[in-house]
Amino acid sequence: MSFPSPLSQPRPGMPAPIAPSPTAQPPLPVPPRKGNVAGFVWVICLLGLLLIALVGYFLLFLGPVASVVGMVLALIPLVIVFTAVWIIDRWEPEPIGLVILALCWGGIAAVGLTLLVDLVLELVFRPAPSFAQEVLSTVVQAPVVEEIMKGLGLLIIFFTARRALDGPVDGVVYGALLGAGFAFTENIQYFAVALLDGGVAQTTVTFFMRGIVSPFAPVMFTAVTGYLLGRAAGEGAAGGSVPGHWALGLLGSIFLHAQWIGSASLGDFFLLYAVVQVPLFALFIVGIVMLHREEARLTRKRLGDYAAAGWFTPQEADMLATPAGRRAALAWARTLRGDRTATMKGFIKDATALAMTRQRALSGRDPRAAEDERGYLEAATAKRAALFAP
Repeated sequence: MSFPSPLSQPRPGMPAPIAPSPTAQPPLPVPPRKGNVAGFVWVICLLGLLLIALVGYFLLFLGPVASVVGMVLALIPLVIVFTAVWIIDRWEPEPIGLVILALCWGGIAAVGLTLLVDLVLELVFRPAPSFAQEVLSTVVQAPVVEEIMKGLGLLIIFFTARRALDGPVDGVVYGALLGAGFAFTENIQYFAVALLDGGVAQTTVTFFMRGIVSPFAPVMFTAVTGYLLGRAAGEGAAGGSVPGHWALGLLGSIFLHAQWIGSASLGDFFLLYAVVQVPLFALFIVGIVMLHREEARLTRKRLGDYAAAGWFTPQEADMLATPAGRRAALAWARTLRGDRTATMKGFIKDATALAMTRQRALSGRDPRAAEDERGYLEAATAKRAALFAP
């Protein structure tokens, strides 16, 4: 299968007809849920056990005061990163349950499993302290183990809530959330240790380096794996081919992670930061912008199908497919009687979900997409009618 660009979504397969718009709209149903909540029960149990173990670890080795100080400081970069991810995800927001799961897996399970693996490797190999052993541990072992543990969270989301992955942007969002959760817990330890070892001065330096200079580095690492899995979901990849996409994404994540730690440990950090990390971050931003443009193009194309069937006007399809059009629509809704901004937001959300659901239906990768399509169509048309109600 060929694509017009590496960022594009797959072309649809067999065309699915859209029924003409009826004169009387059907009643508003309960919108379909994305994801299988029951499938996450065992994950929640694992997260609970690991959370208890992590809390005990921090209290035992760092103490309550240093742990609380570290947690408060770690919240600052977490809020910065989460705000950026929220902006990326605003076009077609992910289910809040999966957002929380991604943060928790990164901040609890990935960290806990990484510590467990590191402990096992330490007990099995018992390496003698040396500069070479330290380099091996920080530049090789840490990136490999940490990215695999974060990547497991992406696999869980893929196989248990695949219908929530509509393409590369969704994969980037989940990967970024996993990285943000991991960095939050990791920062608690870094800040607490800095406070115990060097007091306020060392804590300030550590906070500046991790919380201000490089809060997005862990996000970029895992986002690479997320992009490949999101693209695999968008292409309708079969289960057997998914590990290949995941492994390829892991290689990119591990490479970026290793060169980041290597620049901090072995070279002139600020020089490498300026000539390597800043350009990489700029490329990351450009990639996100390009993915968003592709997502907007796909939204316009799929809503155009409904416009052709009479459900929307072509002007409405154009409005819903551009940020400027959405802003104009919200401004217009504020002028309506009773301020119908909330209704317009719901219309935009349901129409965007409708476009993504139709893409899944056309690709044939989701047998339940047709059912969801009807639900979102009824929800969007009901809100559209409410906007024009006297």
